Amino acid sequence: MGGQKYGVAWSDDLKLGNARVDEQHRRLFELLSELVASCMDGTDTEMLRDTLNFLVEYTLRHFEDEESLQIEYSYPDYFRHKQLHEIFKCAVSGLVERFVKNGSSAELSRDVNKIVIRWLLGHIRKEDMRIGEHIRNMTGRG
Repeated sequence: MGGQKYGVAWSDDLKLGNARVDEQHRRLFELLSELVASCMDGTDTEMLRDTLNFLVEYTLRHFEDEESLQIEYSYPDYFRHKQLHEIFKCAVSGLVERFVKNGSSAELSRDVNKIVIRWLLGHIRKEDMRIGEHIRNMTGRG
């Protein structure tokens, strides 16, 4: 998949085992790849703003879906996981504010890479994998 140049490529080792969440995670990686590429190549500001806004909205919907899944399967660490999502939303809001104020820049691209991509990778690999394991244990597929 594209985006590998910027270190944002999806890989199957990130799958949780829930088709809906896995597809959303894969799509998030595509969106992040587009965003980083746009920041790097000087894409027109309006297009970049649209991509950023779509990414933010998509992430919010994804978090809602993921949190609903946790409730459905009585995930014991739900409140801590939800708090991690809230912290991430604040970090992304800061990036959006910087973009609105200053436009695209190499510095913003680096921060998107550092804050968003690294957070997402770490979150999926550590936190979301726990959800997948819990669901597999609950459903007897573990």
